[in-house]
Amino acid sequence: MPFIIRVLWFFIVGWHVTLYWIVAAWILNLTIIGMPLGLWMLNRAPLVLTLRMPRGYSVANKRADNEIEWRYRNTPQRPWPLRVLYFLLIGWWFSLLWSLLAWLLCVTIIGLPVGIWMLNRLPEVTTAMRQ
Repeated sequence: MPFIIRVLWFFIVGWHVTLYWIVAAWILNLTIIGMPLGLWMLNRAPLVLTLRMPRGYSVANKRADNEIEWRYRNTPQRPWPLRVLYFLLIGWWFSLLWSLLAWLLCVTIIGLPVGIWMLNRLPEVTTAMRQ
């Protein structure tokens, strides 16, 4: 995605919609039925804010014959019982504080880099998901 389009998206649409996106995701996380959708939405918060694609999906290697080789990369995750315990004890409430603080930082010019960094780390804060 071209940088100028991402900047325009952020200023015109992204930072407005991201607040509602985060609050809706957090409300969905309060219900057992809505939790999968809520976690999916929190994982996509950087995409909503700046049209940034999620990390870790593909890796490009340039071979000696100038061919580009694409392959998928998987990051090993922590055991799911540990991630569930983390989410139940810490992640569900801390993710709301983390994401709202990140959104507030994104509204200011000075805090924008830190706010985007925090939103990129939101899946890790919510469910201890490795990226």
